[in-house]
Amino acid sequence: MDKNTITGLLLIGLILVGYSLWMQPSEPELEAARQKQDSIENVQAGKAAAQLGNENVVIASEDSIPNTTIAIDSSEQAFRDSLSRLEKKRRFGVLAQATEGEVEYHTIENDFVKLTLSNKGAVPIQAELKNYVTFDSLPLYLFDKETSEFKFNFWLNKKQDVSSSDLFFETVESEMSSTKAVYRMYGETPDQYLELVYELPEAESYLVDARIQSVGMDQMLAASEDQIELSWKIRAPFHERSREQEQQKTTVFYQYLDDEADYISETNYEVEDLEASAHWISFKQQFFSAALIANQGFSKDNAEIETIELDDENYTKGMAARLTLEFENERDPSFPFQLYLGPNHYQTLSDLEIGLEGQIDLGWTIFGWVNRWLVIPVFNFLDRNTGLSYGIIILVLTILIKLLLFPLTWKNYVSSARMKALKPEIDEINEKMKDKDAMAKQQATMTLYRQAGVNPMAGCIPMLLQLPILYAMFRFFPASIELRQESFLWAQDLSTYDSILALPFEIPYYGAHVSLFTILMAISTFFYSKYNMDMAGGGGSAQLPQMKMMIYFMPFMLLFFFNSYSSGLSYYYLTANVMSMVQQFVIKRYFIDESAIRAKIQRNKKKPRKKSNFQQRLEKMSKDRGLQKPK
Repeated sequence: MDKNTITGLLLIGLILVGYSLWMQPSEPELEAARQKQDSIENVQAGKAAAQLGNENVVIASEDSIPNTTIAIDSSEQAFRDSLSRLEKKRRFGVLAQATEGEVEYHTIENDFVKLTLSNKGAVPIQAELKNYVTFDSLPLYLFDKETSEFKFNFWLNKKQDVSSSDLFFETVESEMSSTKAVYRMYGETPDQYLELVYELPEAESYLVDARIQSVGMDQMLAASEDQIELSWKIRAPFHERSREQEQQKTTVFYQYLDDEADYISETNYEVEDLEASAHWISFKQQFFSAALIANQGFSKDNAEIETIELDDENYTKGMAARLTLEFENERDPSFPFQLYLGPNHYQTLSDLEIGLEGQIDLGWTIFGWVNRWLVIPVFNFLDRNTGLSYGIIILVLTILIKLLLFPLTWKNYVSSARMKALKPEIDEINEKMKDKDAMAKQQATMTLYRQAGVNPMAGCIPMLLQLPILYAMFRFFPASIELRQESFLWAQDLSTYDSILALPFEIPYYGAHVSLFTILMAISTFFYSKYNMDMAGGGGSAQLPQMKMMIYFMPFMLLFFFNSYSSGLSYYYLTANVMSMVQQFVIKRYFIDESAIRAKIQRNKKKPRKKSNFQQRLEKMSKDRGLQKPK
């Protein structure tokens, strides 16, 4: 690089340095620039605080406000409050003032029910049945504020939906009492309000009378198309000793106006739309129910019920209902309804005369009739008039039923005695025709029956006539709340299983306990079946192996089937089996002369008898197959 080049570069550098020094702003200009930038940042921070609701903002200014943290001033807070009020006004309209308040509770009660209500939503949040406790002696709640969601939904305009759960109602102090609660949510003036009333009769009753009324709120109702939606969802608490049995009996029942009760199957979890106006819906558990009742009917519009599967073992099922309250087109309309909060006691529900007793499983058709017109009246009579324990009442009931069935038992026993008297002849036929066709053997046997004047079906008919009572009792005991927590002998609760031994493991289909009543019932069934087979002479050699197998197999199956069932039911079957054997022993010992029966059969065999239609059909079938009539 030559001398001229070096000189040029130095000159250029000096020019750049001189230009930089000449163009550098003065200190006053720098301060003005800093103040301008700080002002911009302060404005941006204020906007962010208003939008995001920050509680305070730190604004840094090196000179004017050095190292100082300031809170949002009162004007900014007022601005935020104003925005909140505007948002509530937009969201809730004339009801905006009802969005602010403090939660307060009020309790109404009588001797049966204690119902707690909240001013937030003006709805029941807890129901306690005062005369009942859980299996572990805790207060029995049908629902509480942790498990229940009860609310009314409506429209302020045809686009904005509002829920009562977001609103605070005011109490009408002059009408509040230990049995009554009145809540109002006011509109723009004191003459405009939505009122909710709950009243519990002082007398012994499980019914809560309720009413929702609109006063001067025509525009609100018009926006809701004269309808308000009632939504209720609960998680059913676990009350009984056997959660599995309680879960199997828990579901939603309902009844349309002028119809019979229906329900969602206990084994399903589903949503079901209501197809007509519902008279009532019930969240039914094994022994208790919480039901909504409207004599004018809940509208079918957008109405649905639902059962929900829950993983929490403290509850059995979730149940929900969405119902529509349809108001009459009149000034200040109201919609009255009721809540039933009580036991599934047949007579108590029947006395309401609304069909709510239809949710108690007494069996279908003839089995239900037997329970309604025979078993329940006798049981209630003994309960009211004897003062006996329920274990003794079951014993007395068993004796009365056995006496009622005695004519059928007599016919069955006589038929068995006649069959036993024919056993030698039947064995002879089987031996002679052991190589013959089964139809020919059957025809020969029927000929013997006809000659002896014995009807092989005579013993079956009395047994069939007894089946409705046997099955009715199978339904009655597990559904009878009278037996709940009633002890007898070693059973602590006749409505559920008795346990004499808790197993350290669970046996599939059996359980983790041993029920003594079930064992005794199975043993009695074995001896009763064996006694009957001996009475019938063994049933013939062809059927003897099958009958012997059933004698052992049936009691074994009963051990598994009944181990977790009502101990009252096992106890009833045990006493019924023992009494049946005693009856048959007495009949055989003192009333039946088997020698006379054999003599009469032999005389009948010598008399010419007209062939029965059944015999004629058998012979025709044999001829069609080319078989000869036995000699």
